[in-house]
Amino acid sequence: MLKIDGKLIASELRDKLKKEVSVLKSKYNTIPGLTVILVGEDPASKIYVKNKEKFALEVGLNSEVIKYPESVEEKVVLDKINELNNNPRVSGILVQLPLPKHINKKKVIETILPTKDVDGFHPVNVGNLSLGYDSVVPCTPLGCYLLIKKFEKNLNGKKAVVVGRSNLNGKPMTQLLLKENCTVTITHSKTIDLKGECLKGDIVVAAVGIPKLVKGDWVKKGAIVIDVGINKTANGIVGDVDFEEVSKVAKAITPVPGGVGPMTIACLLKNTVECFKKVQSK
Repeated sequence: MLKIDGKLIASELRDKLKKEVSVLKSKYNTIPGLTVILVGEDPASKIYVKNKEKFALEVGLNSEVIKYPESVEEKVVLDKINELNNNPRVSGILVQLPLPKHINKKKVIETILPTKDVDGFHPVNVGNLSLGYDSVVPCTPLGCYLLIKKFEKNLNGKKAVVVGRSNLNGKPMTQLLLKENCTVTITHSKTIDLKGECLKGDIVVAAVGIPKLVKGDWVKKGAIVIDVGINKTANGIVGDVDFEEVSKVAKAITPVPGGVGPMTIACLLKNTVECFKKVQSK
């Protein structure tokens, strides 16, 4: 069994991006810029945003965090997004989720220009990914995809099982695997015989939010298992996969923490650089 080291692979990706940003600066005399909007005081969101800012600066991006109190009016946030849409120094805009209930998440996402939507949540990017066109890919599934490809170059004809059908991970993950000619089964809480479905997978991606749902006898010998889950329990943070059990049968598996998480932020930086390049090449 190989433990897939997401921290190391994310670090390698950031090093590559740092060199690329340096080249872009020489070529265009400007650098990509990432602006994050944070509303409220959610502790997890504050940690994520802090890490995003830290690593953005590490690879040489312009980084800005705009903070609003939880009580901020929706119009203020939308006006700020429109202002950033029109700012040529901003290559990527990210509004940290979750948002307070009085702010319409759909409206916020749709206000961000698709060309600056580094989260890949805008319907235009979702549609382009689904159609197989060029698009910004959501950071977490992109990170999962890069981890799989790092370990298994040729996915042609592989059977992949995605546990979870969310817009954030399950659906875009499915599109990425289909693009690699995998035969993909997307499963969820209403799936009959979830264990039986998982057992068919050469690749299993678990993103359902249930601690240690995927057990050792759910996974066939030699499968690649990617655990997207982050669940707080009395025994600390655990994933959606029972690591101890599954690691005995899997060929490769991501740990939690230290697997997919670091890749999500690295892919956010990658998306920012890609958005910058597309605008500059026009």
